[in-house]
Amino acid sequence: MAADLTTRTLISPAQLRRGRGRILYWAVLVVVVAAFTLVFLGPLYWMVTGALKSGQEIAQTPPSLFPRDPQPQNYVDAWTNLALAKLLFNTFYYAMGAVLFQLVFDTAAAYALSKLRPVLGGLILGMMLATLMIPAMVLIVPQYVTVLDLPIVHVNLLDSPFAIWLPLVANAFNIFLLKRFFDSIPEDLMSAAVMDGASPLRTLWSIVLPMSRPILGVVAIFAVTAVWKDFLWPKLVMPSPETRTVSVGIYTFAGGTPMNVVIAASVIAAIPTVVLFLIFQRNIMSGLTTGGLKG
Repeated sequence: MAADLTTRTLISPAQLRRGRGRILYWAVLVVVVAAFTLVFLGPLYWMVTGALKSGQEIAQTPPSLFPRDPQPQNYVDAWTNLALAKLLFNTFYYAMGAVLFQLVFDTAAAYALSKLRPVLGGLILGMMLATLMIPAMVLIVPQYVTVLDLPIVHVNLLDSPFAIWLPLVANAFNIFLLKRFFDSIPEDLMSAAVMDGASPLRTLWSIVLPMSRPILGVVAIFAVTAVWKDFLWPKLVMPSPETRTVSVGIYTFAGGTPMNVVIAASVIAAIPTVVLFLIFQRNIMSGLTTGGLKG
């Protein structure tokens, strides 16, 4: 009875104990879970099975649910014909650079706004967050013009990894995410470090960063997925075949390549990010929720 009084749910325990209520509850739950599973996993299943079909089978209407004659050779053809090894290496290189730049500069900005509290820090943070309201497509032209002729130094960054890294550093969402986490670090620890003679940089390195591993992992994962899934910006700033990312490379080769081979290449390109999420999904959730806890 005590559990019934303290537990607040959409459906009361008394209704769930009734036969009709229990049946209705589980029926609705199964239907909702099955529908969401189909919506999210359906395209993934179609992609994986489509890569095993022949060209005629994948083009037929209505599509077959299972491959009649599985052809694993499609994956081999995709790997060799589309030069996926080079494309994946380029994308991995850009992703690791984006992780390094974001962890260094976004962490420094968030630490300054959270713990150093500069003059007009609130205004600066508000202006950063206001950029999240601007559609990404609106920024494509000014960013591209900036890449063509970088102000002050007047350097052309086309086909340079900095054309991908520098725009990703100016990430207001990651800065806000890091700042909220840093705000949850007790001020007593910061005061103790100051009393021991630690400089702000030493406090960041010895106290803040070790406690911020969950949120740093989240920012790193966001940086990797942002580079891995981006298409338009790498296509504009990486025109050379030697510097293309995997998404741009697959699109470029798709014109003269059978559709089943293109789908197989898409499956191979999606594997690293799926594996990354499955390994670090606990870290993602803990990093996103820990910042909202005080103490």
